Amino acid sequence: MTAPPVAAAESERLAAPDARRRIGVGAILVIVLLAFAAVVVIGMLRGTTGTQIVAASPTPSAAVLAPATAGVYVHVAGAVRAVGLYRLDVGGRVADAIALAGGFADDADRAGVNLARPVTDGEQIVVPVLGAIPDAVAPGAAANGAAGGLIDLNAATADQLDTLPRVGPAMAERIISWREQNGRFTSVDDLLSVPGIGDKMLAAIRDLVRV
Repeated sequence: MTAPPVAAAESERLAAPDARRRIGVGAILVIVLLAFAAVVVIGMLRGTTGTQIVAASPTPSAAVLAPATAGVYVHVAGAVRAVGLYRLDVGGRVADAIALAGGFADDADRAGVNLARPVTDGEQIVVPVLGAIPDAVAPGAAANGAAGGLIDLNAATADQLDTLPRVGPAMAERIISWREQNGRFTSVDDLLSVPGIGDKMLAAIRDLVRV
């Protein structure tokens, strides 16, 4: 039996809000799912371009450098368990770099490196093997800071620095104090940062020292 026209119209009028409500709920669910998918995709992109804290290699080959971020990068080589390139926080020390490299190898000369020394960006830390003779040390050269006849500004004692032209005991102590406060000399020109050393003194000792 066919419903009266008035009843059918009333039924359609009541059903229309339900249909619109169902469509609205479905649209909201679609929007939520799309937003969630976008968050997942963004997270994946960040994961592929974010910072890699350590880039190491179990072999002596160079490791792949991660994207640059705040910090310092050092190359740890020699008698460690995982030779490679590592990122440390600014102010990190040699001990931190060796720890990231897996620690000392069994044949490492642990006294051959200064674990307390702050590291600088771009430097190489080489842990010597027990009994090995450093390549830079020539026969008859002093083991502490006078390799190849040149005085190592980062290892020389005050007495060794005192042998340089124009450098007396007081200036030698200033050089060592600067080294202790700033970590290490990265170039001979860094001597100009030591109080009392000018261009003339630097020219007089430039060919007698190394870093």
